[in-house]
Amino acid sequence: MDPKTFDWRKIKPAQNLHRLLYAVGLGPVVGLIILLLTTTGRKSGLPRTTPLQYELIDGKYCLGAARGKSADWVRNIEANPKVQVRVKRLAFSGMARVSSDVHEIADFLETRLKHHPLMIGMIMQKAHNLPRKPSRQQLEELAKSEVMVVITPDKS
Repeated sequence: MDPKTFDWRKIKPAQNLHRLLYAVGLGPVVGLIILLLTTTGRKSGLPRTTPLQYELIDGKYCLGAARGKSADWVRNIEANPKVQVRVKRLAFSGMARVSSDVHEIADFLETRLKHHPLMIGMIMQKAHNLPRKPSRQQLEELAKSEVMVVITPDKS
């Protein structure tokens, strides 16, 4: 799967399902790997909610961006970093930042591989032509062409 040529409309049904599961109160189940991120549309000014996989690292929510800086939700964050998040039973606001730091992205990928070795290993193999258990050096090389988003929850 090449993120540049993949037909991203194919994932709309899964995204709609995740939104529905949160809406009917199943966020605690879905929220084990999926959060709902609400950004402000950079053109419309309207709220835009996107289900995304995440990792919680040192109290911050880290999100990979398969489409990089061309993803609408990433461009929305670049225009306005104030976001709303729903994860499990939590709902909070926070500040998001887009990172292209190679070491930070490689750390994120290592965490993803540790928590989800089968799923992320297959993505490494199919989308990036890497082994299912890539080395740190391979992750850092991959990270050079990737971006991620880090959300810091606002203090209550």
